[in-house]
Amino acid sequence: MASFDLADFPVPTGREEEWRFTPLRRLRDLHGDAPLAAGKVTVETDPAPGVRVESAERADARLGRSFVPADRVSARAFASFGEANVITVPAELVASRPTVVTVRGHDAEGAAFGHLLVQVEPMASAVVVLDHAGSATYADNVEFVVGEGASLSVVSLQDWAQDAVHLSHHHVQIGRDATFRHAAVSLGGGLVRLAPTVRYAGPGGDAELLGMYFADAGQHLEHRLFVDHAVPSCRSRVDYRGALQGAEAHAVWIGDVAIRAAATGTDTYERNRNLVLTDGTRVDSVPNLEILTGEVVGAGHASASGRLEDQHLFYLMARGIPEAEARRLVIRGFFGALIDRIGIPEVADRIAAGIELELA
Repeated sequence: MASFDLADFPVPTGREEEWRFTPLRRLRDLHGDAPLAAGKVTVETDPAPGVRVESAERADARLGRSFVPADRVSARAFASFGEANVITVPAELVASRPTVVTVRGHDAEGAAFGHLLVQVEPMASAVVVLDHAGSATYADNVEFVVGEGASLSVVSLQDWAQDAVHLSHHHVQIGRDATFRHAAVSLGGGLVRLAPTVRYAGPGGDAELLGMYFADAGQHLEHRLFVDHAVPSCRSRVDYRGALQGAEAHAVWIGDVAIRAAATGTDTYERNRNLVLTDGTRVDSVPNLEILTGEVVGAGHASASGRLEDQHLFYLMARGIPEAEARRLVIRGFFGALIDRIGIPEVADRIAAGIELELA
């Protein structure tokens, strides 16, 4: 089901497929129907030169054109936000530096809702960083509309305080011959559920979705992806990696890819890997691939979860490296390949520092 009407989505019970891994009792009623006290979340944007930033009311015709909410929280967020932020990258502009959107929560009491639209006009190129931190109960929708021949790279960093709850839906529309790269990095927050959805508006679209997460004791980090190949000759790659440590650390990764009958020439692959560092953790990794045409370039998926390889530790320890440091080196290498692929030095450095804090 997809609808902007909240009434079309019953309050979930946890038995539904899309909610069965999410601890509803920890959502602070974001999924419910009771009125919620207003929370305090501020959003500030530092645009690259030439990039336009403005505010928009819900009635603005640009909002909601690239998506329709597919669950109750997304619909509630769209019905509840006060003012949307709109970022426009003009046609043929090559942004000289990243545009940074800073989202800060100031109190976990009450609930806040947000909406962001990033539209990249034809033949333009830009990088957008979404930086989340602080204490909050927050639900939002983010729209990325990438025009023909354009290129957009996005890094969404969830570095919330431990009492934060964040449910976010990222809706991506990729134009003909356009390129989109999305990196989700979830390190902080008591409960984070991020759901990127990718759709293609024309042939030749290329999407790369990267993800890193590190769940500590009591954290629930959930990433639910859907890549919808409905037009011919498009490509997608998904690569998510996570680590878990501490009692009741829980990571969820759902990777859904649909190749519809008209999507001949599709080339897609998705992969999820998890390192289980201590006892008492739980990881759920579910790749799904639905293929409705036999005329594809390639289609596959892989999922693996397990402990550190003994031979890797032995190799390092045999060269005089203490076991604790050997473990850290292996984990750094596990995440390092993805960090390098983000391609934004200042963001990569911050992510690496965050991983070091987790390891400490």
